[in-house]
Amino acid sequence: MYKKILLAVDGSDHSVRAAKEAVKLAKGSDDSQITIVFVADHDNAKNEVLHSGSSAELDFQRRKKLQPVEEAIGAATIKYRVEILHGTPGPTIVEYANKESFDVLVIGSRGLNSLQEMVLGSVSHKVVKRANCPVLIVK
Repeated sequence: MYKKILLAVDGSDHSVRAAKEAVKLAKGSDDSQITIVFVADHDNAKNEVLHSGSSAELDFQRRKKLQPVEEAIGAATIKYRVEILHGTPGPTIVEYANKESFDVLVIGSRGLNSLQEMVLGSVSHKVVKRANCPVLIVK
């Protein structure tokens, strides 16, 4: 089954649903581990830095976004670790996934309609196109 599972999250409700699906996949093997990856988006980073008092507070705010995801995984007693990366979400997730050779990547969908997805593009769509491992998009 899947032993190295990458869970890409952004703090949204879709992330929590993706975490629950990642837990289901991890339960298929006793030695599975989920790596939670959160990308601090360059476009939002400047604004976050200006509104936080210190780097410790900024890190706390980012970890707070991950709390529901960590609780969902922790409740299932699955081994996990958290990686906070910096960059543009789509390419950063793909680069990390391809470098670390994960068995599967789980990511939430933002639920954009097809016109919006075609015009704006979405992180999940970019990840599916470029990741070397299977990708599970959770609605």
